[in-house]
Amino acid sequence: MTTRTPQGVATAVTGGSAEPLRGLLQDALLAGDEYAAAGVLFTALDEGLTVEQALLDVIGPVQAEVGLGWAANRLTVAQEHVATAVNDRIIAALAHRSPPPRAARGRITVACVEGEWHALPARLLAETLRLRGWRVDFLGAQAPTPHLIAHLHQSGPDLVALSSSIPIRLPTAHAAITACQAAGVPVLAGGAAFGTDGRYARLLGADGWAPDARAAAELAAGGPAVPPAVPHEPVEDLPHLADQEYTLVSRGRTRLVRETVDGLADRVPALRAYTERQRERTAEDIAHIVDFLATALYVDDDELFTGFLTWTAGILDARGVPARSLAPALELLGEPLRDFPRATRLLRRGGAALATA
Repeated sequence: MTTRTPQGVATAVTGGSAEPLRGLLQDALLAGDEYAAAGVLFTALDEGLTVEQALLDVIGPVQAEVGLGWAANRLTVAQEHVATAVNDRIIAALAHRSPPPRAARGRITVACVEGEWHALPARLLAETLRLRGWRVDFLGAQAPTPHLIAHLHQSGPDLVALSSSIPIRLPTAHAAITACQAAGVPVLAGGAAFGTDGRYARLLGADGWAPDARAAAELAAGGPAVPPAVPHEPVEDLPHLADQEYTLVSRGRTRLVRETVDGLADRVPALRAYTERQRERTAEDIAHIVDFLATALYVDDDELFTGFLTWTAGILDARGVPARSLAPALELLGEPLRDFPRATRLLRRGGAALATA
């Protein structure tokens, strides 16, 4: 692929639209040309683009488009990884192009919840907050909750910004939110895992939610929220967990996956000819279904589960893999869970969603 040079960057900047810059950057990323990618943005900065605009109006949307390209099977995993790595290096370089204001507003810890490896959205927030005068401790991807709390006790931030992109991390996020509040620090939640409208952030008791980095920075500027006066346990936010369905499905994950994969060989004869690697991939897909089922049980939300199933069907179709095996997989999962009313409801509605997708 031929990478376009930064020619035309000035026109893009003066034209007031970031879209041409996104095209230039994406071409460079997909060519794996780090220097061309950096050149696009550095030239734009020289022409009047601000660092915050480069971060949020160019890099962020391009990274999102790369993710969509992977989902649609237009990009390989390797291309996605290269693009992410290059963007991460450019963000680091941009941080030194514009020193933050001298007068610090306060201190904020930015971290991804434990098990969350998609760190770039949190990185964009951290850099935006720095540009706006905050002292930021960026803990990066996959911050174990005990280590996060230890850091809060040591640093005493005004606010914690927790990021998660994958909904199956919501139970872990809930524990982290509760622990941070118990340490006396309010929590601002963000990322796709919390829902496009922030419904899961509110459900899990976060002190605030923001749909993007700019909104998060504005909320932070308004002053930290007041954490709960009395520490509480996560189960107090979600009384439906008393039925133990979430706990039992989570603990039985390995058995459920194994029995479902074995049963599929009888329901879908083509699976008998699968290679060992294909069987492993099938087991991974079933494991994801069980994980999302458990998470939907945790938050008691049908849409989380049905949305995941229809998304998965689209991914499989884009890769030329028959999505029809999802329906018998749900039926097989339902057999050992027949005495679980909420799980049975979720599986039934998941099957209906697939039938109409």
